Amino acid sequence: MQAALEDMGDKPPGFRGSQSWIGCVEASLCLDHFGGPQGRLRHVTRGAGLQEELERLYSHFAGGGGPVMVGGDADAQSKALLGVCLGPGTEAYVLVLDPHCWGAPKNPSELQAAGWVGWQEVSTAFDPHSFYNLCMTSCNSEEQTCALD
Repeated sequence: MQAALEDMGDKPPGFRGSQSWIGCVEASLCLDHFGGPQGRLRHVTRGAGLQEELERLYSHFAGGGGPVMVGGDADAQSKALLGVCLGPGTEAYVLVLDPHCWGAPKNPSELQAAGWVGWQEVSTAFDPHSFYNLCMTSCNSEEQTCALD
């Protein structure tokens, strides 16, 4: 990915092989570059504003949209959202996968016990003072039904 970003001119020479972070914007560029799923970016100015994005996220997943990559500024903990559960009133949860999870797929119970994946309440999963970029992935094949949002 670093080489592709450098070749695209998004990053300066020397970025390749560095330990610099790649965020949602760069991930979206790489998805396009490598012909993967389409990545539609949403910018949320404050984590508290994610409450207003829940219906859009729910529609994204209900329409067949793929994982949503999440990155912030003050909240440097990367997240991948796999689902949304809207409860009565303002109660809402997101299914969060730690994108640093690697290795052979394990069973869901093992992943959850290790903290790699789990439901988190929206009000505590995001820093209310951090901005967030959401990269909503969707299919790029006309043969599949997918929602861009």
